[in-house]
Amino acid sequence: MNNRKFIKYIDVFAIITYILLVIKSDIYLAMIRTNGSASIDFKLMYFGKPDILAHLVFPLIVVSFSYLFKGKGKIGYNLIINTLISIFFIADIWYYRSNGTFLSISNILYPSTFNPLHKNLFNFKPVDLIFVIDIFISIILIIKTNVFKKTYEVSRSIIAFIVLFLLGVGYTSYAHYAIDVADKTKGEKMLFRTCWAPFQSMSNMSPLGYHAYDIYEYLVLNRTEKLSDSDKTQIANWFEYNNENLPDNKYKGMLQGKNLIAIQVESLENFVIGQKAYGQEITPNLNRLLSNSLYFSGVHEQNNSGTSSDADFMINTSVFPIREGATFFRYPQREYTTLAELLKDKGYNSLSTHPEVAGNWNWAPVHQGSLKFDKTLDITSYNVDEVIGLGLSDQSYLNQVADKLTALKQPFYGYMVTLTSHGPFDIPDNKKLLKLPEEFDKTILGSYFQSVRYTDEAIGNFIKKLDSEGVLKNSVIMIYGDHTGVHKFYPDKLKDVKFEGNWWQPNDMKIPYIIYNPSINGEEFKVNGGGVDILPTISYLLGVDRKEFGSTSMGRVLVNTNRDATVLNSGEIIGTPKDAKEEQHLKETLDVANKVVLGNYFSKK
Repeated sequence: MNNRKFIKYIDVFAIITYILLVIKSDIYLAMIRTNGSASIDFKLMYFGKPDILAHLVFPLIVVSFSYLFKGKGKIGYNLIINTLISIFFIADIWYYRSNGTFLSISNILYPSTFNPLHKNLFNFKPVDLIFVIDIFISIILIIKTNVFKKTYEVSRSIIAFIVLFLLGVGYTSYAHYAIDVADKTKGEKMLFRTCWAPFQSMSNMSPLGYHAYDIYEYLVLNRTEKLSDSDKTQIANWFEYNNENLPDNKYKGMLQGKNLIAIQVESLENFVIGQKAYGQEITPNLNRLLSNSLYFSGVHEQNNSGTSSDADFMINTSVFPIREGATFFRYPQREYTTLAELLKDKGYNSLSTHPEVAGNWNWAPVHQGSLKFDKTLDITSYNVDEVIGLGLSDQSYLNQVADKLTALKQPFYGYMVTLTSHGPFDIPDNKKLLKLPEEFDKTILGSYFQSVRYTDEAIGNFIKKLDSEGVLKNSVIMIYGDHTGVHKFYPDKLKDVKFEGNWWQPNDMKIPYIIYNPSINGEEFKVNGGGVDILPTISYLLGVDRKEFGSTSMGRVLVNTNRDATVLNSGEIIGTPKDAKEEQHLKETLDVANKVVLGNYFSKK
């Protein structure tokens, strides 16, 4: 091919468009994690170590289509695609500023997930103009000059399109296999893996890659599966056996009519309850509550990949999370019988709140959709006056939540999560309430004790405030751990810890479940259970009839059960099944739950 013929296939405008899209993608990533996403800091572009080539080939795939056009058609395609992507980037970052996540095909498939907290999405910042300045310049150059005249003469090239397209798709496929499937980077890199924080997923995939994967995920991977007749029969039989349908006992409705205030405590394990470190109680406030609480010391973590969000899910639906991926991300809109719905039928208002942005774990869209809360608040509803660890401190957060609960019409269901006791358990020295030897204080166990002690104090102050406001007497405080903490995430560091006794060593997967009201005579229940048992148990205590949740709940009423066994997320059975039928029932649990969610089994459509 001589030089003149070769030049006929050089699409200068396509090359410029490709470079612009790469630059805009980088600027986009450099904006996300700045304060208010309103400036550019290239040091904050990547959350982890990205696959740079993967980031570069996504714009290449987009631009490759320009070779299906010729002459002015090429200019038109490149100008239009650059304009559309630029406008989408602006809309995307406006949405992120309000919701902490990005626009998604799921917003079309499940409209209730779009802007779930009804925030103002028009939040223009001067830096946004950087995405469109080049477009205006290009239009002026096209109209006023002959700078792109050569592009008018460029021919269509199917071969060039195929080569560039396959190059982009081929490398993307290879990178996905090497990084996500074969794990050749040993966890150093991630590509097509949805992370708890959307900005991390965006950082890994690139803006174009993120949205391409989002479309693929919801249209291909996450579509509703059609349940066979045998699947439906298996599910129906499972729920029929699971519903014990026992005669009511003294616990039925013992707390009827009272407000329900649920505190989901980050990483709270049961082994710290009632224990001391160097002569000091680790959870003095929770310990004091036990004398007026129903305390379930045999409840186990059952979370899967969704970790904390799986706790939100199980506590409010009594359904186990899916087997692959996070339920909140993959299936944000499903039908369940939820705790908010059950209590609404008894005249309750419901409020859910997290001290973080709405997009983390995709929690807010699910709370407003599948979980059926009347109102949901994220971090933007609070004064962020004290930050510890991942966000607003538990002390400040719970103090502000108390004000919001006091203003609610009674009876109400208030659901909240804490955050400060999240790993790696870094509590500032001036917030530490335990006096520990310096050497032990620096260990992971010492840090965990300090973290739990801080949150315990915040909970104690929260309850005192509710009492002073006259709300506590007519309220039930339900406290439980979202999942285990130090044993779950730091087992290797625990091996090197030197501390008295062995009570802290076993990883028994237990989380405390405490139901408190001043009128309750303290009682401990050692029955084996898990997170899915919380909904049926508290519903029963609040006077909800079993028939309202018996055919949809995967848990048991822990104050009225003849069974003493449960199943962990791993499939391990804890406790002793009373017979072979119950054992088989437990073995089928996780498979049945997976089918319930993937097949949207409870849908009324």
